[in-house]
Amino acid sequence: MLFEFDSDQRLWQDTVRDVTAKECPSTLIRNIVDNGADPGPLWKVFVGLGWTELTEPEAAVELGIVLEELGRATDPTPYLATMTQFAQLAPGVAEPDQTGAAVYSGVHAHRDADGWVLHGTAAQVLDGDRADLLAVVTDAGVFVVTADKATATRSPVFDPALHIAEVRFEQVRVEGDPRSDVDPVRARHLALAGLALTTVGACQRVLDLALDHVKNRQQFGVTIGSFQAVQHKATDMHIAIERARALAYFAALTIAEDDPRRNLAASMAKAAAGECQSLVFRHGLQLFGAMGFTWENDLQFALKRARACEHLLGGAAEHRALITEEYRATLV
Repeated sequence: MLFEFDSDQRLWQDTVRDVTAKECPSTLIRNIVDNGADPGPLWKVFVGLGWTELTEPEAAVELGIVLEELGRATDPTPYLATMTQFAQLAPGVAEPDQTGAAVYSGVHAHRDADGWVLHGTAAQVLDGDRADLLAVVTDAGVFVVTADKATATRSPVFDPALHIAEVRFEQVRVEGDPRSDVDPVRARHLALAGLALTTVGACQRVLDLALDHVKNRQQFGVTIGSFQAVQHKATDMHIAIERARALAYFAALTIAEDDPRRNLAASMAKAAAGECQSLVFRHGLQLFGAMGFTWENDLQFALKRARACEHLLGGAAEHRALITEEYRATLV
């Protein structure tokens, strides 16, 4: 494994960063949140650039680079759910321009004389209310259905640019048998790594905004960035982000290399990202003072994206417990 980006990956990172800065500025996010603007044109940009074709496991690091930059930009499209959740449960099913979401729990399948029937309700489905297709994980296997077969209701959440939905199946009949070529546990690894990288990107945005603020804000005739207490908080944020970033890309590397440590690495990445956002959220607000609480400040979007990702697919405490269990199992 290589633990530094090669020249192609660095170029890819610069390219993605330039595109997101141009196509997904904070003004777009604010227009979507305040005025209900349609993020569809932005999704079409991603499709046109080929970003929705990074579905092979070998491209996990390159996909991770995109996810980090989209986390930094508070991406309002279904890219995260489509690429890291749905695509892993339904490889080769969707067209590049189709969106997808994953239903991990709450839905059951039974078979009658005419085939398979789905029933149940899933909570906290990322982009479940606006996906074209749904990959539904059941005890019988993974079923792929069109979204119109389910009833989805968007739930109010902390991040106003994020779509979280309750998805209900009422005796929905599906064609064919469940997919036998998909391992939901392995698919979940990329979902966790994707959330971790998105969190890292959002936290980096918070740090960037905070640094810009403390370099320009003056108190007692000097910039507040010259105060030791401010420098300590900024340094702590930087260290937490670098730690979370390293573990997130390590998780992406284990997926790309099909390394047996991928399960442990995914939980480590999610736990580190959760701990990172907790510290960055607190310090970021403190460095901005009262300004950080205002609606006019773009800091809110990055803070909310980072905090929302912490609550999806298990928080830091849950994944630390999983890491402990796996480590103890190796000692037996």
